[in-house]
Amino acid sequence: MCCKVSRHVLPVLGLIVAFFLALILALILAPIFAPILAPSVVPAAKADEVYPSHPIRLLVGFGAGGPTDIPARFIADKLSEALGQRVVVENKPAAAGIMATRDVLAQPADGYTLLLCTHFDPINVAMYRNVGFALSDLAPISLIAEYYYGLALANTVAADSFESFVAYAKAHPGDVTYATIGAGSAQEIMARQLQKAAGITMNRIPFRGGPQVVQELVAGRVDFYVSPTLAIVPQYQAKQLKILATTSPERMKGLPEIPTLREKGFDFVRFGWLGICAAAGTPEPIIKTLHDHIVPIVAAADYHAMIENGGSIAISSTPQELGAVIKKTSDDVAASVQEFGMQQDQ
Repeated sequence: MCCKVSRHVLPVLGLIVAFFLALILALILAPIFAPILAPSVVPAAKADEVYPSHPIRLLVGFGAGGPTDIPARFIADKLSEALGQRVVVENKPAAAGIMATRDVLAQPADGYTLLLCTHFDPINVAMYRNVGFALSDLAPISLIAEYYYGLALANTVAADSFESFVAYAKAHPGDVTYATIGAGSAQEIMARQLQKAAGITMNRIPFRGGPQVVQELVAGRVDFYVSPTLAIVPQYQAKQLKILATTSPERMKGLPEIPTLREKGFDFVRFGWLGICAAAGTPEPIIKTLHDHIVPIVAAADYHAMIENGGSIAISSTPQELGAVIKKTSDDVAASVQEFGMQQDQ
């Protein structure tokens, strides 16, 4: 009887021993195979990650305190509150915004590096043969502002109107200086167009950024500057400089006493725009998240008050509408670049 019982027990004992041997073997081999298995798990975790999970950079290709920086910081602060993650503005004032755009496009297209895109982007693509990017490399999100330009004149110049300035420039050929923030800037193109239309000649003085130009204009070390009105209204109100005319189609709400160039007989309506862009390839849900949070910020009364105080216009858009604005700007500027022979290497 004893031997018969043992024959029944032995298979059970064998199964138990085999189980424990398999368990021990699994524990020994687990560290070896874990690194091989890990990559298959990581993408799923990233795919399920809630955006945004860490701070976002918003790059501005111009100096602090200027007409691009002020709206960008307002948007960044409000977007930080709405998204629950910090949106940090970084200024990269070089080459009319080219360096900031390149920086954004060099980062992963994951929505964590954004660009305060402007009309300078299509101008740069038209102007420079080796700019290093195409407009198709940008993913538009929304417009945030449109703005017009003012013809700013130093108080040291003996002219108080557009007509008297033209007369002064003709009487002093080559003596009047005008500031530009880059050969490919909208200000440079407009200054050239104005000289041609008015029949005057001015000497070009290049600067790195708009805030520096305004300081030099107030100090009387440069005579003339085509500036976004947002950047010169405080100095104008303080009587530190003169605004001869604006490029708006009608007189601006914030500057009703300033005539338009159209009133002076020049069919010359020019405007700039600001928007938020990401790198092409950014996932559509992220583009939608950013768009849906930016639009209410732009629609808010405090943003309107800030923008309109400088004579600009608060405006949002769909990504497709911003894309159309970028294309139109590119088409419009190409003719001027060709007319003045302005294309060059960057």
